[in-house]
Parts: sequence; C-alpha cells; structure tokens
Amino acid sequence: MFIGSPYESECDLISPNRNLTPITTEVDEKLGMMIGGCILTDLASRYSTPLYVIDEATLRASCRAYKKALKKHYPSESLPIYASKANSSLALTSLMKSEGFGLDVVSEGELLTALRGGLPGERIWLHGNNKSEAELRLAYNNQVTVVVDNQHDLDRLAEIVPSGGKPARLMLRFTPGIECHTHEYIRTGHLDSKFGFDPDDLKEVLFQIKDSSWAVLNGIHAHIGSQIFELDPHRDLAKVMVDVYKMAMGIGHCIEDINVGGGLGIRYVESDDPPSIDSWVLTIAKSLTQACHEADLQLPRLICEPGRSLVATSGVTLYRLGSRKSIPGLRTYLSIDGGMSDNPRPITYQSLYTACLAHIPNGTRDQNVTIAGKHCESGDVLLKDFAIPKASSGDVLVVFSTGAYNSSMSSNYNRIPRPAAVLVNQGQADLVLRRERPEDLLKYDVLPERLIEVG
Repeated sequence: MFIGSPYESECDLISPNRNLTPITTEVDEKLGMMIGGCILTDLASRYSTPLYVIDEATLRASCRAYKKALKKHYPSESLPIYASKANSSLALTSLMKSEGFGLDVVSEGELLTALRGGLPGERIWLHGNNKSEAELRLAYNNQVTVVVDNQHDLDRLAEIVPSGGKPARLMLRFTPGIECHTHEYIRTGHLDSKFGFDPDDLKEVLFQIKDSSWAVLNGIHAHIGSQIFELDPHRDLAKVMVDVYKMAMGIGHCIEDINVGGGLGIRYVESDDPPSIDSWVLTIAKSLTQACHEADLQLPRLICEPGRSLVATSGVTLYRLGSRKSIPGLRTYLSIDGGMSDNPRPITYQSLYTACLAHIPNGTRDQNVTIAGKHCESGDVLLKDFAIPKASSGDVLVVFSTGAYNSSMSSNYNRIPRPAAVLVNQGQADLVLRRERPEDLLKYDVLPERLIEVG
C-alpha cells in the first residue's frame, strides 16, 4: 500500500508530484499518521474539522525541484512563477518569495495578496480574459506585467496609462493550437478557448503595440492545459512559440521572456503516473533551446507557471466521520463534516482521491463505503465505493492531494463556513487561514428596514 513500511522507500523526495502523500508522512503504531512531525488526530482536535493541512517540506521540495531542473537543463536565464489560483494566501506568497519564485495572479484579490505578502511587482504577472479597470490600474501602478489576453485589455490600458507616463509592461498571450489528452495535436487550427489572441490576429496586434507609446512588450505566453501526463505537446509548443517570438522580434519588439505556462499533472490515485518535474522541465528546455537555435534567435528567459504540481501533494484535508446509512445489497454511506463546499472538484470534475483513517492508516480495508458530504445535494460525494477499515463516528478521515483548487475553490454553499488551514513543519503547526464562523456569513447581508417586522 502507499503508507507504512514500503511507503518510505517509494517516496519520491525529488519530485513530490509523483507521490500520493506529503514527503514527511509517517505512521506511528500508537499515534497514527503524522505529517510535518504533527499528529493528524491532534491537529483535528486542536483546530477542528474540516481542516486543510499544508506540509511545508513538501512544498519547498517541489519549488526546489523546479529551480534545480531549470538551472540544470536550460542554458540561459529562467524563472518559475507560482500559479497562485491553485491556492492563494499571504503565507504561501511569503513562502514562494523565500524560494525565489514569481507569482501569476488573475484577480485584484490575488494581486493584493501577492503584493501584501511581500512580492515586488516586477515578479508578478496579471492574467485574465476580462480584467477590470481596477485590476489593470493596480497592476500598472505596481509595475506588474499585464498578460494581455485580448483587444479589450489593450483598449483599457491605453486609457489608464497617463500621457508621458511610464509604459505598461506587457506579455502577449495567444492560443497555440495544441490540444492535450489526445494522440493528435491541432497544430494549425484554432482551439475553442476564451483565452488568448487567435494566431491569425497576432501580426496586426504586434504592430499595434509597437506603435503605442504607452506600452512595451517584453514577453509572449501560451498555455496548453492542466493535469497533463504527456510530454509531446510541450515539444510542439516550443516550436509554435519560437515562431511567434521570431515574428515579434522582426517587427521590432525586444522579447525577453517566453512563458510556457504550467499544467504538469500530479498523482491523485495509485494508478496515476505523472512525469517528474525534472523530465517536464527537460522536455521544455531542450525543445525551446533547439527551436531558438534553428531560428537563429538568442535564448529568452524561460518562464513556467506551475500551480497544482507545486502545492497539491503538500496538502491534505482532515474530516470527522458522522452518520452512517446502510442500504442492504447496495451501499453504505459514511458522512463527513464537510464536502463540496471545501472540495468542489469531485462534484464538478468527477475527480478521484486517495484517503485513509488517521488513527489506523494501515488498517485492513475490509469494507466498501461511499464517503458523502453534508451538503443538500445528492451529488455531494467525495469518495464512491471506497475500501476502508471499520470506522466509527468521530474518526478522522485524511484525504490526500488537496493542496490545489480546494481552498481556492471553496464556497459557502448551504451557508457553511470555510475551513481553517495550518502549515506544518518539524512538529510545529501554524495557523495560516482562520476558520470562518457562521456569524461571519452574515457580515455582508443587508436587511431593508421595510422588511423588518414591526411590533
């Protein structure tokens, strides 16, 4: 199994995205499962549940794997930047800053988090297909690079940048026409995507920006997908991006950065087999180097945007089991004290996860159950037909690989407060996100006087 005696020897310390559990996971016969030197049942009692737990050692190991691979395989400058939509907080921003990462953000909230977490604007990139004036203005005022996605971005920025002011820093995003998760790649067609300029429009846009005194274009960007296990599409991407790089340089732009996006997959269940961080970086670095050499172009700074592959494996979520419902000949439901409001991925994407009981992670899994959430939706199911040891109400369930797109996509459906989050390291647990309280959910409600019952 993935935990216990064989687990330690199977743990990939160099590429955590290939693990089912954080790299510091231990099992004590008396104390149960521990992560970051902290006993999970103790964390559940101290901070209540549901609870997001982030292992600092796993997160830092992932960061360093990217930096080491880029330095090893790419013979020019490089910069990994964290796709903060995966999990945005002041603590994670500070941690990414300490590891030498930049950040990509997609909203005013994520941008404020990045800035107040101590990251300088020069190491932040603002994405988005419908950026507001407030977002663009905040980015411009803080020297943040704006990844222009469409003509709407350009028109708004032209109005925001004052006459004679410092030009806005731009990176141009386009749709590369490469589709993943298939055996055939669309090399010349145009994917149906809301993001990026169409390839046929690029020349006109590049001339438009070149003639604009209010902007300077220093980079190009493309992204081909998420939770990718394939490497071949990235080889195709390098060639497509260098073609645009050459076009932009020919028009007179000084392109310094090529941003290949992110998308490397992680291991959610035992059958998953994602590439290592090193092999992903090697593929991109080698392909870009070769394409630039063939086009007789200098190597740009290589930027990549890992998100899920940085934080997902570092995170687990703790729940307490509650009610049980057995339907003879069909299934047994075990309900938890959370569900789709703290992890919307199963009901949204039919995502699969791995889990265990915190106090007996290596117990004999002699019963199949369905782990159901507490929300008023029949589809609020976290794990279907899942093998588990005999469990009782009050037991702590550990769900792995929840560091990405769980907290960031959480909601208050059914007016359920969002969970707390703690960062664990060497036996210390630090609160990095306070638990919402039911009364917090009323903070923004307004009750008109005319609806207040008189008498």
